[in-house]
Amino acid sequence: MTRRHIAWYPLSLLTLLAALSFWLEYTVQSAATVEQKRQRNDPDFTVDGLSAIQSGPDGAPRYTLSASRMVHYPDDDSTHLADPRFKSLEPGKPPLSIRANRGLVSSEGQHLYLFDDVVITGEREDAQGGPLTLTTKSLHVIPDKDFAETQDPVTVSDARTRIDGVGLELNAQTRVLKLLSEVRGRYETQRR
Repeated sequence: MTRRHIAWYPLSLLTLLAALSFWLEYTVQSAATVEQKRQRNDPDFTVDGLSAIQSGPDGAPRYTLSASRMVHYPDDDSTHLADPRFKSLEPGKPPLSIRANRGLVSSEGQHLYLFDDVVITGEREDAQGGPLTLTTKSLHVIPDKDFAETQDPVTVSDARTRIDGVGLELNAQTRVLKLLSEVRGRYETQRR
């Protein structure tokens, strides 16, 4: 009986080594496949003609986001936008619109980053001076906090005023605009 066990011992050891080799090969291949997918940065879906509305607790629309194209990348969970348009719909206030050439939505969806020819347009509540327009290269928008900011140069203008500065903080709810540095302005009086 002992001799029979001795004869099976090498065969059992070879079977165990073969199983261990297959398991090791599978583990290494799976890790390599995951790493390759992570490095490839292929989109998992695209949407043409995106249009989204965020509602508040009362069901009224708070803001809209649209883009000619949206592309989502699963490796970093980022969402890229082409020609994004954002509109804040604060109740009792004129809409505040933002457009840019491209945008990026953070993985959790709480931050919107806009780039290249960013233009913010807002109607004044008193309608004097016409619409107010802000232009900059980039803008970081936090929609749930009604807040936007940039560290880039900014130009603020209306029909008679032009103000240039560097850096901006904008509270969309209160409509308070704060230029952070290097502020210069020009005001033209209305001719009679």
